[in-house]
Parts: sequence; C-alpha cells; structure tokens
Amino acid sequence: MLTAMLIVFVVNVLLGLPLFISLLITSVAGFLFIDPSMMFRMLPQQFFGGINSFSLMAIPLFILSGNLMNAAGLTPKLIDFAKSLVGHLRGGLGYVNVVSSVFFAGVNGSAVADTSALGSLLVPAMKKDGYSASYAAGLTAGSSLIGPIIPPSIFMILYSSITNTSVGDLFLAGVIPGLLLGVAFLIINYCYARKANIAVSAGKPTIKSVFKAMVVAIPALLAPIIIVASIVFGFVTPTESGVLIVIYSLFVGLLSGNLSLKGAYKAVKETAVLTCAIFVIIGASSVVSWQLAYAQVPNEFASMLDPFIDNSVAILLFISLITFITGMLMEEVSALMLLTPVFAPVALHAGVDPVHLGIIITMNITIALITPPMGACVYVAAAVSKIELSEMFKSIWPFVGLALSVLVILIFFPSFTLFLPNLFK
Repeated sequence: MLTAMLIVFVVNVLLGLPLFISLLITSVAGFLFIDPSMMFRMLPQQFFGGINSFSLMAIPLFILSGNLMNAAGLTPKLIDFAKSLVGHLRGGLGYVNVVSSVFFAGVNGSAVADTSALGSLLVPAMKKDGYSASYAAGLTAGSSLIGPIIPPSIFMILYSSITNTSVGDLFLAGVIPGLLLGVAFLIINYCYARKANIAVSAGKPTIKSVFKAMVVAIPALLAPIIIVASIVFGFVTPTESGVLIVIYSLFVGLLSGNLSLKGAYKAVKETAVLTCAIFVIIGASSVVSWQLAYAQVPNEFASMLDPFIDNSVAILLFISLITFITGMLMEEVSALMLLTPVFAPVALHAGVDPVHLGIIITMNITIALITPPMGACVYVAAAVSKIELSEMFKSIWPFVGLALSVLVILIFFPSFTLFLPNLFK
C-alpha cells in the first residue's frame, strides 16, 4: 500500500499537478487498498477535520500581521537599524543581511518573504560592494532560514496542532537556535569578507545615530516580544495572540501614516491567497496521514527503530535524515504534516522531549527551503539576484551544510532548545 501511494504521488508531482490535488489522488489510491467503500465518508471527514482546529486560526493572523507591517514600510527601517549596528564593519552589508533576517523573523516568520524582501534591497548593494552575485544570493537565502525558527513560526503552530505541544514553549525554544543560526552565517560572512578583501563601506556610527535608528525600528522589534510574552505568560492563546498582533500592526501602520487603504487591501488579499494554499495542503495531508495511521505505518516504523530506541540522538539523526530527503522533494507544509504523526510517537517513546523534537523537525523542514531541487528560497534568491538557477543550485550547498551543522549541534545539545522553555516554567 505505502509503495503504491508513493508511486502515485511521485507520478502526479512529475506531471505538474498542484500539490493538494496530488495528495488527494494519492489518498484515493490508498482507499483502494484499505476499503473503497470508506472513501466517500472518510475523505471529506478527515479533510475537514484536518483544518478544523482553533489553533490553526493563528496562521492567517500571523501572516496578515507580517503583510501589514511590510505594507507599512517597516522592512527598510529594520535594515537601517541593522546597518547602524554592523554596517561599518568589513563585509558590513553581509552582516546587515544576516542581522536584518533576525529582525525580520519576528515580523513575518516566512523564509520566502525574507528572501524576497531583503534580497531585492540588499543583493544589488552587496554586488556593488564587491560580493559575488552567487554568494550574495546564497547568504540571503541561507539567512532567511532564521525566519521560521525565531517566533512566530507557522511550522511550529502546525507541529503543535498535531502533537498538542505548547506553542508558547515552542516559540521560546526557537529563539536560541535561531540566534545560533544567525551567528553561524555571521561567521561565514566574516571568512568570506576577509578572503575576498571586501572594503569597509561605511564610517563608524555614533551612539546618537544608532539610538535614532533603533527608535524608528522599535514598532517592528516589539512585535515578536508581544507575541511570545502574551502567550508564555498566559494572557492569550496563540490564536488570540494573532488577533492582538494584527490590531497592533494596523495601529502601527495607521499611526505612522505609511499604511494606506490600498496597502491594507493588498495585505489582506495576499494573506487570503497564501492561507488558502496552506489550508488545502493541510486538509489533503490530513487524509493521507489518517490512512498511514490506519495502516499502522507508525508502528511499523517504530519496529524498524527498536534497536535504537534507547539512543535518542540516533533516533533524531535518523528522523532528520528522512525529513531532509523528503523536504528536498516535497513542499514543506506537506512534509511536516505527513511525517510528524509518524515520527513523534517513536521519538517520544525514545525519551525525546516533544519541544526539542518540534525544533528539530522545524529546522529540518526549514533547511529544505534552500535545498535543491524544490527549495522555494533558492528560486526566489536566483530571481532577485538575476543569476542562473543552475549557478544558484551549485553555490547554495555551503549554506545548506552550515545550517545542517547547526542542526547537528541542536541534536547533540538539547539544552540550546530547552533552556528558555524550562526557565519560564
């Protein structure tokens, strides 16, 4: 059954069918093996059940808040603040790229949006400063991975809805790994700037100029603090936090005078389109996930890993390998929705903390965004950098390797992910 479903799915993807259609056709093939008479009852039931979750309502709200802040023109302000902090160093624009991704992560949380917004502004400037186009594109795509790790994170909300893990704990757990990823990209930029002899492009900033840039950027910098603090301290649920941050984004945009009615309409429209795409994939993935559970696939997977059940590190390394390969070939939301129900019971039985597991799976799914051939950020970075896709495929691998190195560190040292959640318990 599993082999037949996999073949059907791959064929549909190769034919170019939309992903949710490919998943639904795959589920139809699954019902032929399970019981064809169940299809008309269970397919709509599981499809609707997969998206009928209060916690999932947070996804469109967080997407909308990010779009509203972008429409209010906050992205350039974050970049200006990053420039005031690190722009005066050798290779300053590379550092600005990474630091801006850290700031932007709390506003949008989307790696693709990060690559598009920051890439269009910074890559041309980096090329003028002496960076190669392929390196500038690779650094932009690589540092964009920080977006889904530092809260808010759509992937973490999805994982939470599947495993009933606290969203607040997941958001807290993502902070240090996200910063660790940022430090890794700062180091690679330091090495590149020295090797390529990138000139210093700006004078040392004054305390006054840094303070001024920070004050202008404060409305955007406060967004992730409001989201995480309101959830962690129990003031609101994740969905209510989404409502809160949308209201805050509207207030900031209107108060600054930069958010027009046209900009707000465009933000709502973009949110609706992206939300619909995500939710139909979630619904279709839920049907396939139910079929895998019905066919006892998680139990079969667990029996395969019985020899390693006492070694949580080995379990996480194996899960990461499968997730990484799957993410290379499948859209990220689908990969998370399909793999988490299979992996979570095994990992939890091996003693892995559910919050730690959530960060590991999120990291794996996120890294897939810059991994050929399906990584969306690779295509966006190539487009904004005006380089051939084949060149982008070649130049992205050092950044993939760096992100995987951070992942391995997180697997061997769970304290990086669990320190903040444990601190606030």
